[in-house]
Amino acid sequence: MTRLAMLFDASKCIGCKSCQVACKQWWGLPASETTQAGSYENPADLEPNTWARVTFHEYETDNGFQWLFLAWGCVHCTQAACVDVCPTGALKHNALGFVSLEREACNGCGYCSQACPFKVPRMETINLLTGAARASKCTFCQDRATNGLTPACVKTCPPGALEWGERDALLEKAHARVEWLRNRGYTQAQVYGETQLGGLGRLFVLTAPPEAYGLPANPQYSSLITGWQQIVQPLGYVAVAATTLGLAFNWLATRRARLSNLEAVEPDATDESEA
Repeated sequence: MTRLAMLFDASKCIGCKSCQVACKQWWGLPASETTQAGSYENPADLEPNTWARVTFHEYETDNGFQWLFLAWGCVHCTQAACVDVCPTGALKHNALGFVSLEREACNGCGYCSQACPFKVPRMETINLLTGAARASKCTFCQDRATNGLTPACVKTCPPGALEWGERDALLEKAHARVEWLRNRGYTQAQVYGETQLGGLGRLFVLTAPPEAYGLPANPQYSSLITGWQQIVQPLGYVAVAATTLGLAFNWLATRRARLSNLEAVEPDATDESEA
């Protein structure tokens, strides 16, 4: 199946936050009460009820000052650490190429939020007494995407900074845009997301280095995750199997002991009745 993706062109973004609002509207996510902290960013970070956010960055160059905007949310890695550590299968690779999330299947362990190299998943506490929680993140509007519709953020973007379509076609478009920008003085223009972590589902056309947007230039799949998969999880399975066998042996030993006691008592009862 052809992989779909989202392309964000930072050179077109005007920082209007329509994408952020459209996400909340489509998913019925409530607003958060915030305070002015000296930035136009609002809220200050992704939250359990904020899955898409526009970030603002000041960037000084020899040619002057730039104000950079970034439409941010889950980047839908091919090598997705969140999928690999999820014990319940709530996070999965969809056949269309994005990382889906079934919140009903989430047990609130929080492994995904710790494993993600971009620190995207957020945990929502759904029961204050028990501490039960569920993960939340952008799913590329999985209900819309799987029905042939574009994500809500893409549909509402006024300057067309967000696009949705086949990943290969969007990559070709991104490289053409970068060449166009470089020819007009944006010498640091580049494509981000083509190769990182096996290729991201959210692609970017940037006019400055990734770090200027708060993006890691070379995000890494943590070796701790590999250790988790190859050592901790197998040990866990062994521990469960050993516990199950121990309980079974204990039940058999207890049953045998009870039967032995009955056999020892029955002859005495017979002797008393005969007397």
